[in-house]
Amino acid sequence: MSAPSTTVLAVIYWMHFLATVTWIGSLAAINLLFLPASKRILKLADQLSLVSALQKRLEPLAWFCMGVLLVTGLFQLSTSPHYDGFLSFSTQWSLAILAKHGFAILMVVVSAIQTWEVLPAIQRLLLKKDRADEAELAHLQKRETRLLRVNLLLSALILAATALARVS
Repeated sequence: MSAPSTTVLAVIYWMHFLATVTWIGSLAAINLLFLPASKRILKLADQLSLVSALQKRLEPLAWFCMGVLLVTGLFQLSTSPHYDGFLSFSTQWSLAILAKHGFAILMVVVSAIQTWEVLPAIQRLLLKKDRADEAELAHLQKRETRLLRVNLLLSALILAATALARVS
């Protein structure tokens, strides 16, 4: 297989960066801007309704970004002169990339818990309208917030591992 052209590689890097900025940017906006503002001005049930609606719009985008990151990341890995095998621990670059991929896997797990466990539980509870248990709503809100914060932290660790790999 011949090496990809500079243009093809540039497009792959651009797609990877765009997916990264979109996914991590949305996590940062939700955690740092949206959640604090909504907690100050909305009642708990209204806040969870808004968070649920926002997540419903963002989830497909986030999962799409994860797919783009996987495909473009594997392609970049295969073209890197630093790459010396799967699960290699031989260089600082390979350790940083391995850490990056470990954090990414954790982000996927956290996102899956949000998508298929926490958000459906919130939506089921909100269907009860005025009969929704306030304590259960508060518990789900805390869990959703915690998962969003964990993913934001993991994304920062991914960027740190990427920076470490770049300077290797």
